[in-house]
Amino acid sequence: MALPENFGSFEHLQNVYRQQFNRQVRNYFQDLGETWEPEVNTPRGSLRVACTMTDEDSALVMELRHRLLYDVLGYGRSDLAVVYGSRFDTSPPVAGHPQLFLVFSQDAAATPIEEPSIVHEKSVRLMKFSCAAGDDDGSSDTAITKANMTEIANEIKANFISSSRGITYTCGNKSASYTDPENGFAKGNYMLVNSRADATEIYQKLCNVIDVPFKTEKLIVNDPDKASTTTATAGTVTILGKQRKKRRYRPVAILRFRSAYISLGTLIPPIFLIDTTMRNKGLVSYP
Repeated sequence: MALPENFGSFEHLQNVYRQQFNRQVRNYFQDLGETWEPEVNTPRGSLRVACTMTDEDSALVMELRHRLLYDVLGYGRSDLAVVYGSRFDTSPPVAGHPQLFLVFSQDAAATPIEEPSIVHEKSVRLMKFSCAAGDDDGSSDTAITKANMTEIANEIKANFISSSRGITYTCGNKSASYTDPENGFAKGNYMLVNSRADATEIYQKLCNVIDVPFKTEKLIVNDPDKASTTTATAGTVTILGKQRKKRRYRPVAILRFRSAYISLGTLIPPIFLIDTTMRNKGLVSYP
């Protein structure tokens, strides 16, 4: 069917826009009831009158009413999905980059008989390399080779092995995070330490291994109000009529470097670079 004679497209647009918009106004102010009559004596009534579009409105007035409802009153932000993180986050994607893991654990002689050995892992992405050649993501990063991994393994041996043994640090209740996404240290990745000095030493050595600069200002150490607990101070809880020991809260313990491996995703097993426990064959020998 043809358009009516003397059809005005702008007037038509205004009418349709006004009808659709006022439906949303009624929905937003539905608490005023179906029988509400325009009034400006109450805060909600005054807002609804200000938002409702009329036949006499110019384009500028319609725009002001729209902004009042959507931007000022927040209607445009209703029912949106919750997104965690920052809208200013410009961290590079890490998928497709190899991930280097360092493993630390207690010496057997220092582990309490009634408790399992404490094991901590620290990881960093190798942003200079990709896991595979010709990746579909169009990345121009160089695919990591065995020679690259052997070089990293030797750096780990130089930094984390001393007097033929893995170096140690003391873990505790403090969380230390080093954030440098461009160089592989993503947000939210932290390690538990007993002092800032221990965190500084480990992160400095890790930066040396992957050949990136260490920057003190990127290290944040949080000291919680809750102190570390031991098996004796953790307390007990009764479950099914039987007393059981609660887990220790971030216990203080000396951890020793044990091994390092690189993960290239789930298609192949991890590549061990060095393993002081002799359970896995590394790319470089130990000691």
